[in-house]
This record gives sequence, C-alpha cells and structure tokens, in this order.
Amino acid sequence: MKPIRFLAGLSLALASFVTPTLSSAANVLSRLDRFLAEVQSGQGSFTQRVASRSGRRPQRSAGEFAFARPGRFLWVYTEPYPQRLVGDGKRLWSYDRDLNQVTVKPLGDALGATPAAILAGEGALTRNFDVADNGSHDGLDWVLARPKAADSPFTEMELGFDGDALQAMVIRDSFGQQTELRFERFERNPSLDANLFHFVPPAGADVIGE
Repeated sequence: MKPIRFLAGLSLALASFVTPTLSSAANVLSRLDRFLAEVQSGQGSFTQRVASRSGRRPQRSAGEFAFARPGRFLWVYTEPYPQRLVGDGKRLWSYDRDLNQVTVKPLGDALGATPAAILAGEGALTRNFDVADNGSHDGLDWVLARPKAADSPFTEMELGFDGDALQAMVIRDSFGQQTELRFERFERNPSLDANLFHFVPPAGADVIGE
C-alpha cells in the first residue's frame, strides 16, 4: 500500500542550516515569522513517517524537494514508491510513475490552508492558521498551527525549530493518523532553474483533471 502523501508537504521542506540556538522557546513564533519572511526558496531532502491510530506498522518514505515562492515547488518521493508533485505557479501536477497517471488541478485549490502553503505560499500563515507557542520537546521548540478552514484535511500541525532552522513537521488528521516529516541538507535561498517547476506529462500517460 502506498503511503498517504501530504503536500507538505509540498510545501512544506524547510531547514538544516546551522544558526545559533535561541535559548527561549517563547520567541519561537518570531522565528517562524523570520523564516516566512526571509526564506524565499530552498531545496533539500526529507524523510516521512506515517502512523495510524490502529497501531499498524508505520509507513516510511523519503525523497527530495525544492520550492520558490510564490506557488512553485517540486516534491519527489524516491522511496519506496516513485511519485512527483510539481507546482508551476498555476497548477499542481501529481505524477505516479507506476500507474503512468497524472492528476492536475488548480494550484489555489491544492494549497489553501495546507502545509504546502508554508513553503510555496506567500508567507501569510496567519491568514489560514491559528498559531501558538507549543513548548519544547525532542530537542526542538514547537509552534502549533490549527487550520481556520472547517474542511481542512488535517486538524493540527506542529513545526519544530532548532534555532532559526525549521527541522520538522508533525501533521495530525481527524482519523487519528499522524505524519512526521524531517528535513535534511536544506539549502537556503538557492538560485533555482525555472524549468525545475515545469511539468510535461510523459507520452502515453493518463491525464486526469486538466
């Protein structure tokens, strides 16, 4: 069974750059504000772990990401199943290589109040989320973000900071499922080729939604 993929996802790929650790967890909200204001593009790798309420064995996956605000991102699962998500500024393309199937939808509908908005959105987090300091645990300082939209696909999200570096995201949904993302080898504000966010469906692929 393929793991459930969050655009966070997509959107969501943030940091391992080294900065001095800030001593007080109380200023974690200002660190989030700085990240949203200062980091306009990035690239790196991620690992993902999805655990369900039933207690079955967690699903694990890994891959690479890149983003450039506003609205452009690349989220590539390399294991255990290849999948590519591309936001070109107007549309979201999702390509499942095993099925040779492409799903396309307007980017605004795909982002909205989702984790992807943190990475590829315009940085106005409080427009879609209520945020609060959530203390320190597991070696990180945490922000709790709850979506304002009643029809959001998840109930809450935690963002874990080490200094000014956002190292982790934990996403929970109404079915008791928890998705944890960890970010590695993050490059802050790189110059990215615009073609990275351009997607052309492979020959013979079944395209749904265009």
